Amino acid sequence: MKLGMLPAAVAAFGLLLAAPASAQGVKIGILNDQSGVYADYGGKYSFEAAKMAIEDFGDSVLGQKIEIVSADHQNKPDLASSIARRWYEVEGVDMITELTTSSVALAVQELSKEKKKIDIVVGAATSRITGDACTPYGFHWAYDTHALAVGTGGALVEAGGDTWFFMTADYAFGYALEKDTGDLVKAKGGKVLGSVRIPLNSSDFSSFLLQAQSSKAKIIGLANAGLDTTNSIKQAAEFGIVAGGQKLAGLLLTLAEVHGLGLQAAQGLVLTEGFYWDQNDKTRAFSERFMKRTGRMPNMIQAGTYSATLQYLKAVKAAGTKDSDAVAKKLKELPVDDMFAQGGKVLQNGRMVHDLYLFEVKKPSESKKPWDYYKQLAVVPGDKAFPSAKDSGCPLTR
Repeated sequence: MKLGMLPAAVAAFGLLLAAPASAQGVKIGILNDQSGVYADYGGKYSFEAAKMAIEDFGDSVLGQKIEIVSADHQNKPDLASSIARRWYEVEGVDMITELTTSSVALAVQELSKEKKKIDIVVGAATSRITGDACTPYGFHWAYDTHALAVGTGGALVEAGGDTWFFMTADYAFGYALEKDTGDLVKAKGGKVLGSVRIPLNSSDFSSFLLQAQSSKAKIIGLANAGLDTTNSIKQAAEFGIVAGGQKLAGLLLTLAEVHGLGLQAAQGLVLTEGFYWDQNDKTRAFSERFMKRTGRMPNMIQAGTYSATLQYLKAVKAAGTKDSDAVAKKLKELPVDDMFAQGGKVLQNGRMVHDLYLFEVKKPSESKKPWDYYKQLAVVPGDKAFPSAKDSGCPLTR
């Protein structure tokens, strides 16, 4: 080799080393909270659900192996963005999903837009994801703050709960949940008497609960999630809030938190979920497989992660390529039919529309077997739960 050719050869070798390892296959990233306040809500269990989806799809797509990676973002948007950037630029990740925590989901969605990569949010709640923060490559799967407001908020107002006080997680998710629910309460003729903002992962809710108690509101809306919700409910019992006549509304409560609370503490709570393990033969079959792998039944976040992962792979197959523009187009064309959603459809703003369900937590005496926690009160139709694309505030639909 001539000396003059050496730098070019070294440069070419360097490019080969820097090329993403998964350039030929399809690589999926599960990015969520695996050690903090939302570890049971999604966590390692969502990772297991995504692995199940890949196995059920057949472990390969377009003749190439499907890989999966996972990381804990610790509920820090800057850390999440750093991981996502490394995944996209160095590790060849094609799609990131789960994305619990709204501030994280918004940050990663913006980065995904820049990199022209698909993200499918499952665990985060803010309706901004398919509203003013929508992108051509961003999707939102299991639920959002608008759907929770319509489901739980709407049911409680109609049952006479016309005065509200909010205990709100002090970040994007809490603000969106308080706003969406408060707007619905007022639209139905109710009043919001006040609110208090609470730092994420608080251990002592006493001062916040005293403010809620002294408001005399009929409903105390818990605009928080995960361990923050379970701790709020446990400490509210110590203050005799429910015994005193006020009602708690767990605006984002899933099977994982009900299990953590136990039926004695959780009985009577009304909540909205997009999935329950014991609804039909399909949900039971999936959930029993999940139980064998994890030792627990799935909530809507874990079941939704399975659905989102499976649908992404179906879209790659239908597109005949993993090119993000082609796959995004297919995601918006293909119906969603699996154990999570039947007849689901993806709108132009990326919102997957499906029915949700209003549940009441059973009394201990009503529960007949392990994980038998819910009785269904109503179906919340998808077109009522979620706004249309044109009403969502998404600039792509104007």
